[in-house]
Amino acid sequence: MAQQPQTQPAVRPATRYIPGDIVLFRDVERFWLGLPGHTVVGRVERSWTHADTRKVLYDLVELGANRHRDGIDPAYMRPLPATDAMHDIDTAPLSEPDTGAMTAAAVAWLRQHLGQDSSTLPARP
Repeated sequence: MAQQPQTQPAVRPATRYIPGDIVLFRDVERFWLGLPGHTVVGRVERSWTHADTRKVLYDLVELGANRHRDGIDPAYMRPLPATDAMHDIDTAPLSEPDTGAMTAAAVAWLRQHLGQDSSTLPARP
């Protein structure tokens, strides 16, 4: 009889966050209880090591409610990279005459920069 292959649990590499990082975090208790508002966006305020477990935890500010959340386990946090937030602007169809083809964020960014000095628009990456 053939032996079944052993499967390894998926392990996510540890991510270190620094103050100011924007993250998505999940209140795991609310999630498993099926309660609303379990996944929110936060900003890292500080990190610290728990005295008993020696595990690094994070204190965050929940951005939607401006509420402090202390002792967040990084296993329930994911980074929200700036490149993802800026993707619509970076890929805006600048050759389109109709601004309706661009997202509102791209149009707002362009208007802000055009209002400052239209000769110094940054190059596309």
